[in-house]
Amino acid sequence: MRQDADETQTGGIAPAVKIRRATGADIAALYSVRPETKQPGYFERCLGEQDENKRQVYLAVAGEKPAGYAHLVLMPRYRPFRQNDIPEIQDLYVAPELRGAGIGTALVAHCEEEALRRGAAEIGIGVGLYRDYGAAQRLYVRRGYMPDGAGVVYDNIPVTPGEMRAVDDYLCLKLVKKLL
Repeated sequence: MRQDADETQTGGIAPAVKIRRATGADIAALYSVRPETKQPGYFERCLGEQDENKRQVYLAVAGEKPAGYAHLVLMPRYRPFRQNDIPEIQDLYVAPELRGAGIGTALVAHCEEEALRRGAAEIGIGVGLYRDYGAAQRLYVRRGYMPDGAGVVYDNIPVTPGEMRAVDDYLCLKLVKKLL
Protein backbone atom coordinates (compact mmCIF):
# COMPACT_ATOMS: atom_id res chain seq x y z
CA MET A 1 0.00 0.00 0.00
CA ARG A 2 1.40 3.39 -1.05
CA GLN A 3 2.04 5.84 1.78
CA ASP A 4 3.67 8.72 -0.10
CA ALA A 5 6.10 9.37 -2.93
CA ASP A 6 9.07 8.23 -0.86
CA GLU A 7 7.78 5.31 1.24
CA THR A 8 5.94 2.06 0.65
CA GLN A 9 4.94 -0.47 3.28
CA THR A 10 4.11 -4.08 2.59
CA GLY A 11 3.42 -7.20 4.58
CA GLY A 12 4.24 -10.76 3.67
CA ILE A 13 6.37 -13.62 4.87
CA ALA A 14 8.96 -11.24 6.35
CA PRO A 15 8.09 -8.67 8.99
CA ALA A 16 6.37 -5.62 7.52
CA VAL A 17 8.74 -4.02 5.04
CA LYS A 18 9.05 -0.27 4.67
CA ILE A 19 10.68 1.19 1.59
CA ARG A 20 11.97 4.72 1.67
CA ARG A 21 14.36 7.00 -0.12
CA ALA A 22 17.86 6.51 1.29
CA THR A 23 19.84 9.41 2.75
CA GLY A 24 23.43 9.92 3.77
CA ALA A 25 22.47 8.62 7.22
CA ASP A 26 21.74 5.24 5.58
CA ILE A 27 25.24 4.56 4.22
CA ALA A 28 26.08 2.03 6.95
CA ALA A 29 22.70 0.34 6.49
CA LEU A 30 23.26 0.01 2.73
CA TYR A 31 26.69 -1.54 3.26
CA SER A 32 25.24 -3.87 5.93
CA VAL A 33 22.78 -5.25 3.38
CA ARG A 34 25.57 -5.97 0.90
CA PRO A 35 28.93 -5.94 2.70
CA GLU A 36 30.69 -7.47 -0.32
CA THR A 37 29.97 -4.37 -2.44
CA LYS A 38 32.64 -4.36 -5.12
CA GLN A 39 33.57 -0.69 -5.25
CA PRO A 40 34.73 1.41 -2.32
CA GLY A 41 32.57 4.52 -2.02
CA TYR A 42 29.82 2.98 -4.19
CA PHE A 43 26.83 4.03 -2.10
CA GLU A 44 28.33 7.46 -1.44
CA ARG A 45 28.59 8.01 -5.23
CA CYS A 46 25.03 6.76 -5.75
CA LEU A 47 23.68 9.14 -3.12
CA GLY A 48 25.67 11.95 -4.76
CA GLU A 49 23.87 11.14 -8.03
CA GLN A 50 20.61 11.20 -6.09
CA ASP A 51 21.44 14.74 -4.95
CA GLU A 52 21.98 15.60 -8.66
CA ASN A 53 18.57 14.06 -9.52
CA LYS A 54 20.19 11.40 -11.74
CA ARG A 55 18.99 8.47 -9.62
CA GLN A 56 16.90 7.59 -6.61
CA VAL A 57 18.18 5.09 -4.05
CA TYR A 58 15.55 3.16 -2.09
CA LEU A 59 16.17 1.21 1.10
CA ALA A 60 13.90 -1.60 2.28
CA VAL A 61 13.75 -2.17 6.04
CA ALA A 62 12.13 -5.29 7.54
CA GLY A 63 11.25 -4.58 11.14
CA GLU A 64 14.37 -2.70 12.22
CA LYS A 65 16.76 -4.55 9.89
CA PRO A 66 17.98 -3.17 6.55
CA ALA A 67 16.74 -5.79 4.06
CA GLY A 68 17.50 -4.60 0.54
CA TYR A 69 17.79 -1.72 -1.84
CA ALA A 70 17.17 -0.68 -5.44
CA HIS A 71 18.05 2.28 -7.61
CA LEU A 72 15.80 4.07 -10.06
CA VAL A 73 18.18 5.65 -12.57
CA LEU A 74 16.57 8.62 -14.26
CA MET A 75 19.34 9.06 -16.85
CA PRO A 76 20.46 5.52 -17.73
CA ARG A 77 23.63 4.82 -19.72
CA TYR A 78 21.74 2.39 -21.99
CA ARG A 79 21.10 4.55 -25.05
CA PRO A 80 17.61 3.26 -26.05
CA PHE A 81 16.31 3.90 -22.52
CA ARG A 82 17.93 7.32 -22.29
CA GLN A 83 16.69 8.39 -25.76
CA ASN A 84 13.12 7.32 -24.96
CA ASP A 85 13.01 8.78 -21.41
CA ILE A 86 12.72 5.31 -19.86
CA PRO A 87 14.01 5.25 -16.27
CA GLU A 88 15.84 2.05 -15.34
CA ILE A 89 15.77 -0.02 -12.17
CA GLN A 90 19.34 -0.97 -11.33
CA ASP A 91 21.20 -2.90 -8.67
CA LEU A 92 18.15 -4.51 -7.06
CA TYR A 93 19.50 -6.45 -4.08
CA VAL A 94 17.91 -8.29 -1.17
CA ALA A 95 19.89 -9.64 1.78
CA PRO A 96 20.35 -13.41 1.19
CA GLU A 97 18.68 -14.44 4.45
CA LEU A 98 15.54 -12.47 3.52
CA ARG A 99 15.11 -13.60 -0.07
CA GLY A 100 11.80 -15.17 -1.04
CA ALA A 101 9.81 -12.95 1.33
CA GLY A 102 8.56 -10.47 -1.29
CA ILE A 103 11.10 -7.74 -0.59
CA GLY A 104 12.44 -7.70 -4.17
CA THR A 105 8.89 -7.55 -5.51
CA ALA A 106 8.12 -4.63 -3.18
CA LEU A 107 11.25 -2.76 -4.28
CA VAL A 108 10.40 -3.21 -7.97
CA ALA A 109 6.81 -2.10 -7.35
CA HIS A 110 8.06 0.97 -5.49
CA CYS A 111 10.36 1.93 -8.38
CA GLU A 112 7.52 1.42 -10.87
CA GLU A 113 5.22 3.67 -8.84
CA GLU A 114 7.89 6.34 -8.59
CA ALA A 115 8.59 6.21 -12.35
CA LEU A 116 4.86 6.53 -13.04
CA ARG A 117 4.58 9.41 -10.56
CA ARG A 118 7.39 11.15 -12.48
CA GLY A 119 5.43 10.77 -15.72
CA ALA A 120 7.23 7.80 -17.31
CA ALA A 121 5.14 5.69 -19.70
CA GLU A 122 7.61 2.78 -19.47
CA ILE A 123 10.28 1.50 -17.14
CA GLY A 124 13.33 -0.60 -17.93
CA ILE A 125 15.57 -3.08 -16.19
CA GLY A 126 18.54 -5.24 -17.14
CA VAL A 127 18.90 -8.82 -16.00
CA GLY A 128 21.96 -11.05 -16.04
CA LEU A 129 21.93 -14.25 -18.05
CA TYR A 130 23.55 -16.79 -15.76
CA ARG A 131 22.12 -18.90 -12.94
CA ASP A 132 22.60 -16.37 -10.15
CA TYR A 133 19.98 -14.19 -11.87
CA GLY A 134 17.34 -16.93 -12.19
CA ALA A 135 15.09 -15.59 -9.43
CA ALA A 136 15.31 -12.07 -10.85
CA GLN A 137 14.50 -13.31 -14.37
CA ARG A 138 11.37 -15.00 -13.06
CA LEU A 139 10.36 -11.98 -10.95
CA TYR A 140 10.56 -9.59 -13.90
CA VAL A 141 8.53 -11.87 -16.17
CA ARG A 142 5.85 -12.24 -13.47
CA ARG A 143 5.69 -8.44 -13.19
CA GLY A 144 5.14 -8.02 -16.94
CA TYR A 145 8.61 -7.11 -18.20
CA MET A 146 9.42 -8.04 -21.81
CA PRO A 147 12.72 -7.95 -23.75
CA ASP A 148 13.23 -4.58 -25.42
CA GLY A 149 14.02 -6.31 -28.70
CA ALA A 150 17.67 -5.21 -28.96
CA GLY A 151 19.06 -8.61 -27.93
CA VAL A 152 21.85 -9.23 -25.48
CA VAL A 153 24.01 -6.30 -24.36
CA TYR A 154 27.41 -6.17 -22.69
CA ASP A 155 28.01 -3.14 -20.49
CA ASN A 156 24.99 -1.47 -22.16
CA ILE A 157 26.30 -2.02 -25.73
CA PRO A 158 24.46 -4.50 -28.02
CA VAL A 159 26.43 -7.67 -28.73
CA THR A 160 26.82 -8.42 -32.44
CA PRO A 161 26.56 -11.93 -33.95
CA GLY A 162 29.83 -13.84 -33.54
CA GLU A 163 31.18 -11.47 -30.91
CA MET A 164 32.71 -13.20 -27.87
CA ARG A 165 31.81 -11.84 -24.44
CA ALA A 166 32.31 -13.12 -20.93
CA VAL A 167 29.24 -14.44 -19.16
CA ASP A 168 29.45 -12.10 -16.18
CA ASP A 169 27.44 -9.32 -14.54
CA TYR A 170 27.86 -7.05 -17.58
CA LEU A 171 26.17 -9.47 -20.00
CA CYS A 172 22.44 -8.95 -19.77
CA LEU A 173 19.11 -8.64 -21.48
CA LYS A 174 17.30 -5.32 -21.23
CA LEU A 175 13.60 -5.53 -20.41
CA VAL A 176 10.80 -2.95 -20.48
CA LYS A 177 7.34 -2.67 -18.99
CA LYS A 178 4.57 -0.30 -20.00
CA LEU A 179 3.31 1.68 -17.01
CA LEU A 180 0.44 3.51 -18.69
